[in-house]
Amino acid sequence: MSGTLYEESLGVFILVTLILGGGAGWLTGRAAARTWRPVWHVVAYCLLLGLAVRFIHYSLFDGTLLSAHYYAVDAVICVLFGLAGFRAARVRQMINQYGWIHEPAGPFRWRRKSP
Repeated sequence: MSGTLYEESLGVFILVTLILGGGAGWLTGRAAARTWRPVWHVVAYCLLLGLAVRFIHYSLFDGTLLSAHYYAVDAVICVLFGLAGFRAARVRQMINQYGWIHEPAGPFRWRRKSP
């Protein structure tokens, strides 16, 4: 498993990729949703964020900088967290701004109020 997801150690992977990269991805998605940008902006920003995560692995923990495989892992995790943050913020927006029409149906969904 260590060869497919992470190269240094599980702790470094959790710290840098999941906590730092995932947290930054979540905040990126939330910021894009709050400014009513389309979802493809989140994907583009998170792909760039994946490069930053890869650079942190390289500069602080002697990881490989130019590895398509590990970049893809980092970028996918950033994109997934970014899309989740985008959706959660968009649901809050729809509930707050259109509260007379919509009601929450979970953390990532809304539905029309029944008459």
